[in-house]
Amino acid sequence: MVESSNPFIDHVDVTSRRKRRTARSWFWPAAVAATLLLGPIPASAQTFGVRAGASVDPDQFVFGAHYETNPLVDRLHFRPNVELGVGDGSTLLAMNIEFAYHFRSSRLWNVYAGGGPALNLTFTEGEDHTGGGFNLLVGIEHRRGLFGEIKVGTIDSPDLKLTVGYVFR
Repeated sequence: MVESSNPFIDHVDVTSRRKRRTARSWFWPAAVAATLLLGPIPASAQTFGVRAGASVDPDQFVFGAHYETNPLVDRLHFRPNVELGVGDGSTLLAMNIEFAYHFRSSRLWNVYAGGGPALNLTFTEGEDHTGGGFNLLVGIEHRRGLFGEIKVGTIDSPDLKLTVGYVFR
């Protein structure tokens, strides 16, 4: 290997190798987690939804997707989701293992509440962090699929997320 006499070129080469290594360091854990979340549920028992909104601490634009199973017991549904937050100098990939209880309602809008643990991967310039968290959520969903959700996080989860979305039935 030929050594360069230009320290700027050497720095650029080291930086580009670090970025490639960083990108690879989170890909496989995220792929395995998605497979474990999505694999065991039969397709006939799922509804799929998309969401977008904002989070506070970190202040980010958030978008993601979820699926929801038929009730496990009574009106308790398994509702895992993946959210990507961008902005505030970092990128956050949140994999949330959540449950949602849908309260009984004969109206067009239905209230639900729930929560669950989260795996949060944070990527900043030169430093990555993996941490756990826990989310509590409350939302309102229209029978035709439109929903709004407020999520409060603890530990390494964002303090607050406000999202709107749509469930494909």
